[in-house]
Amino acid sequence: MATTADFRNGLCIEFNKDLYMIVEFQHVKPGKGPAFVRTKLKNLKTGRVIPNTFTSGVKIDVARVERRPYQFLYKDENGYNFMHTETFEQVSIEEAIINAPQFLKEGQGVEIVFHADTETPLSCELPAFVELEVTYSEPGVKGDTATNALKPAKVETGANINIPLFVNVGDKIKVDTRVGGYHERVR
Repeated sequence: MATTADFRNGLCIEFNKDLYMIVEFQHVKPGKGPAFVRTKLKNLKTGRVIPNTFTSGVKIDVARVERRPYQFLYKDENGYNFMHTETFEQVSIEEAIINAPQFLKEGQGVEIVFHADTETPLSCELPAFVELEVTYSEPGVKGDTATNALKPAKVETGANINIPLFVNVGDKIKVDTRVGGYHERVR
């Protein structure tokens, strides 16, 4: 059992018979009335983010979760297959709990969050940035760079993203997996 004083970003709690992760929280002490904590909670099964307010000092059940390093192997009809980087144990998970499956390539390192009591995978998180090669894009037109113009491109994983005009086929780019867009060109 924990209280609202123990809240921190990333803390997993049991709330309404489900597992939630605290995405954001704020202690509020109004001039009149009791203090409270305003939170944004992410459901670990559905991925939905909901706002909730807790009265200050209320008891909360904390869920034990473990973050383990895994490496992506391949995708088949059962889902995405990963291997633990230390024990070489393999696990298959569905696409719904992966934060950016379109940017997964073979050998990519990820972090899978497991519920410690039931050993079920809750979420799979790619690194914030991944390096991918551009496999197809239209050539940029000379003189078309007066603004921050973007063109569609396909990367080696098959995902489509928008890139600046100066990036060409064969260039390696850094992609932000949190927003699903171009970040910078890798030299």
